[in-house]
Amino acid sequence: MTRTRLVAAVAAVGVVAGAGAMLFALVARPVPWWQGYVSEAGTAGQPHAVVYRLGLVLVALGVALLGRALRRARLLLLVAAVFAGTTSAVPCTDRCPLPPYEPTTPADLIHTAAGILGMAVLAAAMARARSSAASPVSRRLTTVALSLTLPLGVVFGLTLLVAGRGTTSALLERALLLVAVGWLIGTALLTALESNDESGAELGSLR
Repeated sequence: MTRTRLVAAVAAVGVVAGAGAMLFALVARPVPWWQGYVSEAGTAGQPHAVVYRLGLVLVALGVALLGRALRRARLLLLVAAVFAGTTSAVPCTDRCPLPPYEPTTPADLIHTAAGILGMAVLAAAMARARSSAASPVSRRLTTVALSLTLPLGVVFGLTLLVAGRGTTSALLERALLLVAVGWLIGTALLTALESNDESGAELGSLR
């Protein structure tokens, strides 16, 4: 196994483990898993807030490692990883209040901005990865992920502005995150399994 493949495999493990920890913390809350923002599972006072935040760190590390494996989307994925890490380091306050409907704190604004920017940069990384995809399978996976991420992101943003916190925004956020995690895991696994000339070039750049 080349170093690039190994890094991609570890990236997949990191994202799976991190997303699993976050899902556990989300489902273990005393309210239904489909209510509220996902980040509420990491706020002070939640039963598994530490687990959720550690899960975010693992996802951020997985994204960074995938950036090491995908040479042409490396910088964008590293930036997305920094934003993901920021959302863990700066959790929002109770119920993650957002403007314009609720009073917010600086932590809420930093957390939200990092989350939104991180998703936007990840979408850009998807587009960059698609343009240099080494196989038709990778290209199709990224095309599907982008075709879902862009409209979901726009509708989610508009829902936050028009309706604020509610079941609709909660479900849209979860759908958006599901697509993002699915792309990260799928791309990492495909990179670890596929054999192509690009891998050799990436391996040389890592040495």
